[in-house]
Amino acid sequence: MKDGGHITLTLSPGSVDERGRKSLRRAWNQLPRCQRNLIILGITALCVTVLLCLSGDQLMASNLKDTEDKPMAPYHLRLQNPHHHPASDKDLTEAATPPPDKQMGPLRELESDKFNENMAYGEANSAENVVRLPETVAAQALPQAVGLLAPDNNKDQDQGGIDILNNVEEPIDRQPSEPLGEREQLDQAIKNPLELGGVPFKEHLRKIQPILAKGQHFHGASNERQSAVVAAFKHSWTGYKKYAWGHDNLKPISQYSHEWFGLGLTIVDALDTMYIMGLDDEFKEARDWVEHSLRFDTKRDVNLFEVTIRVLGGLLSAYHLSGDTMFLEKAAELGNRLLPAFLSPSGIPYSDVNLGDLSAHSPKWSPDSSTSEVTTIQLEFRDLSRSTNISIYEKVVHKVNEKVHELDKNHGLVPIFINANTGTFRNYATISLGARGDSYYEYLLKQWIQTGRNDNDNLILDYMQAVDGVLTELMRRTPRDHWVYIGELINGKDFKPKMDHLTCYLPGTLILGHQNGMPDSHLILARDLMDTCYQTYMMNPTHLAAEISYFALTEKDEQDIYVKPNDAHNLLRPEFVESLYYFYALTGNRTYQDMGWSIFQAFETHTKVNAGYTSLGNVKNAQNTRMRDLMESFWLSETLKYFYLLFSDNRKEMDLDQWVFNSEGHPLPVYPLKT
Repeated sequence: MKDGGHITLTLSPGSVDERGRKSLRRAWNQLPRCQRNLIILGITALCVTVLLCLSGDQLMASNLKDTEDKPMAPYHLRLQNPHHHPASDKDLTEAATPPPDKQMGPLRELESDKFNENMAYGEANSAENVVRLPETVAAQALPQAVGLLAPDNNKDQDQGGIDILNNVEEPIDRQPSEPLGEREQLDQAIKNPLELGGVPFKEHLRKIQPILAKGQHFHGASNERQSAVVAAFKHSWTGYKKYAWGHDNLKPISQYSHEWFGLGLTIVDALDTMYIMGLDDEFKEARDWVEHSLRFDTKRDVNLFEVTIRVLGGLLSAYHLSGDTMFLEKAAELGNRLLPAFLSPSGIPYSDVNLGDLSAHSPKWSPDSSTSEVTTIQLEFRDLSRSTNISIYEKVVHKVNEKVHELDKNHGLVPIFINANTGTFRNYATISLGARGDSYYEYLLKQWIQTGRNDNDNLILDYMQAVDGVLTELMRRTPRDHWVYIGELINGKDFKPKMDHLTCYLPGTLILGHQNGMPDSHLILARDLMDTCYQTYMMNPTHLAAEISYFALTEKDEQDIYVKPNDAHNLLRPEFVESLYYFYALTGNRTYQDMGWSIFQAFETHTKVNAGYTSLGNVKNAQNTRMRDLMESFWLSETLKYFYLLFSDNRKEMDLDQWVFNSEGHPLPVYPLKT
């Protein structure tokens, strides 16, 4: 020590560390034992927590690496499609795996999936709501997509997912989301007329491929009479094609077109006739027009009944006979555009529909619809449902059946007017089996046949009651020659001895019913009416029937059957030829062929003109028939078709056990009874 007594001490690093350790040890030993235990416990807990976190991350990384390194079999978890019809679930499996050239990574697929505001989603927080996967990639993207879901404390959300931590797939069946209600289905179809079940037509048809029609084969004319009918068809078609192509009807005398709905009625109505006759070239040109030129989006009112039996029925029949799904797509669009008619307060459809505006209303001349019109659309709408596997079309017309069934009737007979707003018949309306009433009775039987002939069905019960009502309330005989006819009840009570030519469909319907188990009294009435209807042709010098015939009530009347001047026109109608066809097809009696040949020759003699065939104004004067210059589409769709089938050597060319004709002569398939 020198210079002021200061002492300098230099410590080595080892000495400092030793003193620090001694100080820490001394401080630790000085702590109470309880404090030392708490510190040790805290440090231990911290270490355990760190170790657990590190282990979980490493395990997750390992599993994800395994997923990337080796391919994983797709995990097929069924997502409920809210627009899918339950009966075609099995078809979704085939559509679930996309072709190799369309596959995408799961994240890219999710990013490209656009939100569909029309889709009905599942329950809140379900995978259907959180992840919107296109059906075609659901199987491919689901494992990774579910892995992206945020954790949820609700244990129910674990059902149906994948245990990513252990890479174990343990699906648990989900409860399917509730299907759309009837009104929701109806609104969906109207809002999206180019879709079926919420998806484009072609996509839906791919799903139902196994149930699509396969097509039928016909051999063409087999004898001279059939060949003569084919020649009449070709003559009519040539004139129409030259002067009215694409329009509704032909005016064969003025050689011009006649428009009604702007839907090419003659083309669509004649499709199945051409196919049955084996007119391949004509059928192809008509088919191409339908595909490229038939449009339903024009803002124009059409009649629900007429467009249903002619256009919808024609398209469906062409589809079933040819197997061409283009016709089914067109039928589905038209069916969707006709659905606004059923948005009435009662469910009884409005008579008029605007296909472009997708709106409907009662006829301008009355608040009521014709009873026959609202009850003669069921065959077509039901077939559209059965063909597309979309139930809404059948549902809306079945509801009409139920409504009409519940209404009070006069011995099973219905008034010819019904109100779409109230769902009730017009008070004191006429009861008739002619205009505005006829096909109600026809479709009771034919719907029953179409749906498999259920003995307890209200359709057949109502039909049998109605025929009993015809026998007791409407059937009469003339006083001298005892011709049987069906009259009308004016104001629902006063008998009038008037029978429309339209009523001559009834003999064919009655014998069809007898063939399917109806009592012999139906067959007797059918035969008697056949004789009377044939007489309404043969009694006139032209051998063509008038639109309306009257019958004597007493012997004071000069004639048993007579025609008033204003009712002497003939519109080329098919009803009696239709009945002749049923009698021949179901009995094999060729007498009915000869009766039909006489009538066909009368049409050839008096209605054929240079550009087709024309309706007549007066069948009572062979020298002055007063041609009316109009060839209705039903001449091609019904009259000539029934002539052709009537003259066939094979009376089962269209097997009536397998096919049912709609009111416009379009054959639709009979479906097996639902159990």
